[in-house]
Amino acid sequence: MGPRTELQEMAAEMTAWRHDLHQHPELGYAETRTSRAVADRLESWGLEVHRGLGKTGVVGVLRGALGDGPALGLRADMDALPMEEESGADHRSTTPGVFHGCGHDGHTTMLLGAAKHLASTRHFAGTVHFIFQPAEEGLAGARAMMEDGLFERFPCDEVYGMHNWPQLGFGQMAVGSGPMMAASDLIKIEIEGVGAHAAMPHRGVDPVYVASQVISSLQSLVSRSTNPADAAVVSITKVEAGSASNVIPRLATLTGTCRSFRPETRDMLEAGVERIATGVAAALGATAKVTYSRGYPPTVNHPTQTQFAGEVAASLFGEEAVDRSPEPSMGGEDFAFMLEEVPGSYVWLGTGGEFDLHHPRYDFNDEALPVGASFWVELVEARLGNQSAG
Repeated sequence: MGPRTELQEMAAEMTAWRHDLHQHPELGYAETRTSRAVADRLESWGLEVHRGLGKTGVVGVLRGALGDGPALGLRADMDALPMEEESGADHRSTTPGVFHGCGHDGHTTMLLGAAKHLASTRHFAGTVHFIFQPAEEGLAGARAMMEDGLFERFPCDEVYGMHNWPQLGFGQMAVGSGPMMAASDLIKIEIEGVGAHAAMPHRGVDPVYVASQVISSLQSLVSRSTNPADAAVVSITKVEAGSASNVIPRLATLTGTCRSFRPETRDMLEAGVERIATGVAAALGATAKVTYSRGYPPTVNHPTQTQFAGEVAASLFGEEAVDRSPEPSMGGEDFAFMLEEVPGSYVWLGTGGEFDLHHPRYDFNDEALPVGASFWVELVEARLGNQSAG
């Protein structure tokens, strides 16, 4: 059990690809160098390559040698984060303020490794669409590719995604039916009071004080309005107000995020933020304008494809290494848009490591490259070699 020998023999080559991507990170919709490197490699291996979906997305099409069959979509994200790297690695980012702090360089490399191997064997019946997606980090690159006709031009019977997960031990995988990641929404609350001298607060309405009461009251949406068997998060992450220590400002602005799994919980949060912010502000003599922007929907796995993905993982790593009922994450993921349109599953690949995703000292574990690539190869050959699945 473990990585395929052929993929293990490609480990050094894949590591070189990954380090190159890591040294040249690019933000969402600006992945021009990355997408060019991906497309050029796919073309060199004989795949049919399509560029420019969702601006910088790439799709590589590979048809099996065993005849007709279903079409699978395998997706990897390519974009980096707007943050400084502090890993100290020899292959650290050469672009100030941009860093592969979520491991998308590893995701891209693992899917490339699988594409190279499958292109050399084509031991399956049907078609594989290798989907290299831009702009996962908050910019909805999956939706952009779909709006450019992803599934009309490249119809998929099933679609699969994978993310590295440092919280899981190396060589472990997690995949569960139902929600894996949360809906990710943005909130902005603009509170208007009455400016005054800080020494004479009775002559104004302090929006900073009002903001503090709004922040506190919003937590009742989680503690008192959410079913205890459900899950929700309301986090105010940015507070902006004032310009001087002796001035009560007129305005205060709060921004943050709401996370949820169920549609009815999401509706409750949206209505609740509006009700609490405007109500608390009015009670204290101020006004509040709320902007609630729905972002990514929850990432919800389909049962049949999830069962199959778990079986593939168990065949590679052993049943004891596969968590089939993981605790869902409150993080967001735009692969959710694809799962709303096509049945499929989103899995986590355990990479271990000291630092979590989005930490400035995080670095993708290169030892996981042949592991993830092996999962993709096994999934394709198992699904398209045994078409009774699904």
